[in-house]
Amino acid sequence: MDEILDVIIIGAGSAGLAALREVEKRTCNFVLINDGQWGTVCARVGCMPSKTLIEAANAFHHRHTFPEFGIRGAEHLTLDIAAVMRRVRRLRDSFVAGTLKTTDALGDRAISGRARLLGVGRVEVNGRELRSRSIIIATGSRPVIPAPWRAFSKQVLTTDTLFEQITLPSRMAVIGLGPVGVEMAQALSRLGVNVVAFSEQAAIAGLSDPQVNAVAIELLKHEFSLHSGEKADLDTFGSELRVRAAGTEEIVVDSILVALGRQPNIDNLGLETLGIGLNEHGLPPVDPHTMQIGDLPIFMAGDVDGCKPLLHEAADEGHIAGINATRTMPFCFARRVPLAIVFSEPEMATVGSPFQSLNGKNILVGEVRFEHQSRARAGQRNQGILRLYAEPECGRLLGAEMCAPAAEHMAHLLALAIERSLTVQDLLRLPFYHPVLEEGLRTALRDLAAQLPAGNESDLGSCSAFNVEALD
Repeated sequence: MDEILDVIIIGAGSAGLAALREVEKRTCNFVLINDGQWGTVCARVGCMPSKTLIEAANAFHHRHTFPEFGIRGAEHLTLDIAAVMRRVRRLRDSFVAGTLKTTDALGDRAISGRARLLGVGRVEVNGRELRSRSIIIATGSRPVIPAPWRAFSKQVLTTDTLFEQITLPSRMAVIGLGPVGVEMAQALSRLGVNVVAFSEQAAIAGLSDPQVNAVAIELLKHEFSLHSGEKADLDTFGSELRVRAAGTEEIVVDSILVALGRQPNIDNLGLETLGIGLNEHGLPPVDPHTMQIGDLPIFMAGDVDGCKPLLHEAADEGHIAGINATRTMPFCFARRVPLAIVFSEPEMATVGSPFQSLNGKNILVGEVRFEHQSRARAGQRNQGILRLYAEPECGRLLGAEMCAPAAEHMAHLLALAIERSLTVQDLLRLPFYHPVLEEGLRTALRDLAAQLPAGNESDLGSCSAFNVEALD
């Protein structure tokens, strides 16, 4: 190929496809290069198959609530693990097929192969050199597996391999309790696997508020053995796989799920040829508002940039990179309110500024616990805590952390409020239907309002609680 392309996109994951969508609107003179299987991490081994497994696990687990509802016979229900895993793969394959339609239509503009940068505007793939005015790097990431653990071969699983299992082992260790580790540990336990989980960090699931973290850990400990603040290591004795950590006895398991985060796919990518400084992780500086590397016509988007490994963030970054790669002067984009959700039960979420970033600053905190929240009690979901953070002068909402029923919905509502710079009183002016779980959010807002100067009596935002469990 002697012509100079307008754009080369390296990587066909969520960020790469988002970039492709914008590049296609502006030029036909591009190629998309992908190494390995096509189809996004989210669809193939991430968000979608994991949530399919979680739904099956939760459906089976809810049999424990049946007697309270007056439903008899739950003790006779059984679980066909092989059928669960078949459904996970069947739905997974349909999700992947949807993403492949986008790239199948590209013809020879979609290239399978490993790309390597030769310098600014130069890329090698399959033994030939391509030249381009702009390059988008969206090579994604892969699960971290400590090198010594790779010797345990088939007994060490990640989300890249978990969903390919025909059945599940009876005993598993989950190493790492970030969002993925928490979701999978609970789901596997609810599917009947004897789970023991370890987190080197005291905080789990991306939470930084000590009170929310404590509630989350306490609730999860009712379902499986959980050791936080303890680094685990592996050993073998004969054919047995053993997990050990300080302060705990060696535990024999059939396999382990490693959930220690993800590392960018930058091996042999040639970033060193760009003539720009790389950090200790081998990554160049990237402007999060333009996705540009330094002042080069090269853009980096998605998991590969070492930022939040979330689909909506990757899609945003691909969108930004796709637009700016076709411009002479890049746009600066305002980024969205930070939002992260863990699909455990209760769900966990962080929105806006997390507690850790506000700790030590002058803020107000409003709190609600769901043990006595009426709608939560009616549905046997009355567990968890929600904490809101606000400015003391005007009551503007800054952020929230929660381990609570319907956290995914309340987090979205709070993201909107924070994006619009709404105050506590602004949210209390909204209607709260009865009975809904969002009334728990209103309780936390009222807790904040009590710490602020009194509002106008003619303002419905100052409407106080009944202090009657059935009505609040």
